[in-house]
Amino acid sequence: MTRPRSDPYGPVLVAGRRTPIGTAGHAFAGSDVISLTAPVLHALARAVASLGRPIDDVIIGNCMGPGGNIARVSALAAGLGTVPGMTVDRQCGSGLEAVLQAAIRIRAGEEELILAGGAESASTAPWRCWPPDGAAAPVRYTRAPFTPKGFPDPGMGEAADALARLRGISRRRQDEYAARSHQLSFAARERGRFDAEIVAVDAVDRDERPRAGMDAARLSRLRPSFGADGTATAGNSCGVSDGAAAVAVCSAGAAREAGIPYLRVVAGAVAADRPELPGLGTAAAVRRLLRRPSVAERSLTVGDVAAVEITEAFASVVLAAIDDLGLDVGTVCAEGGAIGLGHPWGASGTILVLRLMSRMLTPATGSAPRYGLAACAIGGGQGLAVLLENPVH
Repeated sequence: MTRPRSDPYGPVLVAGRRTPIGTAGHAFAGSDVISLTAPVLHALARAVASLGRPIDDVIIGNCMGPGGNIARVSALAAGLGTVPGMTVDRQCGSGLEAVLQAAIRIRAGEEELILAGGAESASTAPWRCWPPDGAAAPVRYTRAPFTPKGFPDPGMGEAADALARLRGISRRRQDEYAARSHQLSFAARERGRFDAEIVAVDAVDRDERPRAGMDAARLSRLRPSFGADGTATAGNSCGVSDGAAAVAVCSAGAAREAGIPYLRVVAGAVAADRPELPGLGTAAAVRRLLRRPSVAERSLTVGDVAAVEITEAFASVVLAAIDDLGLDVGTVCAEGGAIGLGHPWGASGTILVLRLMSRMLTPATGSAPRYGLAACAIGGGQGLAVLLENPVH
């Protein structure tokens, strides 16, 4: 049963923090995933102390770390000794999945405050090997399979090229979209739009990747990264990155009692499509989200959503979602995305939520959007989407 919109148990987002995003092997080359996550949790716990509620749990998404319970270890390192922790893995949707799981638990009325987010240290990700077969040496691999044997299992770059061919998305169009992302990310950083959410780590206090002058003409000179006939390049794809992010998910009643502005988590949805074309998952998840009872009762369409954040793993993936859903490109990643900022896999889904919080609670210009959508494509052919609402309308 859908709870009434005034229900005090409804999940809301009240604060968020993140590290700067560092290019793998550079700013955070020596910082492991715990070193990135713990400062974020510590800062976020202080930011929500005015709620007057104990932190019930920490949920952290991660996909390439050392294993074990990263959430609990990070909570201990952050000084949250009596707070439990759970680590989730939905590949590059892990950070958004963590937020959704926290919202579901708050909605159930079992808990009132959860810190949820994601983290990734590509720089310190452990080497992984299959056990040796007889006298053969162990075989190193860089990622776990997305599919079982007998199914196609392309890398994400090759899959992005295949999606571009399938959808007729030209190299020029990808470069033009990427140029927009680079320019928006650089401009937002220089205007200080990210400052309030950033927690300095190892004396690094700003995102490393954004650069001036990354226009379409410059991007057009880059060679394909995943095959001579491909269209994905280092310039129109995300950068492999390090970073951590988390948001506080609590009950609406707790936020109202404390007088803290918040965004309501309306609903979320996960979907699966062709495993060899994970870029199709974004639109599939959004369509399923729009059919959720709490969304359908509002008769919402994507045209009603003025703030959209999609993980910019590759320009072709975002453009396919824009085309499939009929999105207004002006609403998508208006402060830049992973192409301009970088893609710390486990954290990127939470960073989408932070961008929506920025755009919907403290808009740079104009009025605050009422609805915001975070969505991502995920390896193995999945997609994940979450709808947020600003109740001040």
